[in-house]
Amino acid sequence: MAFATLNGIQVHYRDEGDPDGAPVVFLNSLGTTLHVWDLILPHLPKGLRIIRADMRGHGDTEVTAAPYSMGQLVRDTESLLMHLTVKDALVVGLSIGGMIAQGLAVKRLDLVRAFVLSNTAAKIGSPKMWDDRVEVAQTEGLDALTETTMTRWFSRDFLARPELPHWRAMFESTSVDGYAGCCAAIKGTDFYTPTASLRLPTLGIAGTEDGATPPDLVRETVELIPGARMELLRRTGHLPCVENPTEYGALLTDFMKEIGHV
Repeated sequence: MAFATLNGIQVHYRDEGDPDGAPVVFLNSLGTTLHVWDLILPHLPKGLRIIRADMRGHGDTEVTAAPYSMGQLVRDTESLLMHLTVKDALVVGLSIGGMIAQGLAVKRLDLVRAFVLSNTAAKIGSPKMWDDRVEVAQTEGLDALTETTMTRWFSRDFLARPELPHWRAMFESTSVDGYAGCCAAIKGTDFYTPTASLRLPTLGIAGTEDGATPPDLVRETVELIPGARMELLRRTGHLPCVENPTEYGALLTDFMKEIGHV
């Protein structure tokens, strides 16, 4: 386990693979840790430098009091990449991780040469929706949100699989402040105008059974960026890297080859 003091907090991260390889940065979704990417790593090309981190208030990264801002989360990632002297990375952002990726690209295009916007959007949900979730989390705990979260995250097929308890436990282990803080960051974010100004290689990924960011929402954001393309994973929900790691890894590999990252 590696830790660094960045942007005023202790951040847990992993910097693996070839230190001289092309950097690929993975940014996690709300209520997950860097282990959400474990299953796809064997399906990626050899020789990459793989960087993952737990988001503020998640996993083994320090929990700070809610609320958080999206600018704060973007700075956390920016500080990590500067700490690791990473530039020209492919950034793969899942859900809120995709929002952070958009903010990072707008702010520091020198750090991001291309990105994958996976199951994400420039704006997600309504302020009331996020306020309601925060209220439940703070008054009843995350356990009270588990069932509805699992149905948003996963396809009907996956909900019957024996792996489901692992992902339930990951969600429920998230701190209330971390969850509420990131909900506030999502609530306050509308990246439609900034993202439309971006000009960089972009792959969008959506799942047909995603109850959090449906395909049309993802497509609307991806189409803001000229030349971006979109891939749809059938019978897959909000976490395709978990449900369909083989196909997800193949999409990332093809994109890396297409843009000359490998």
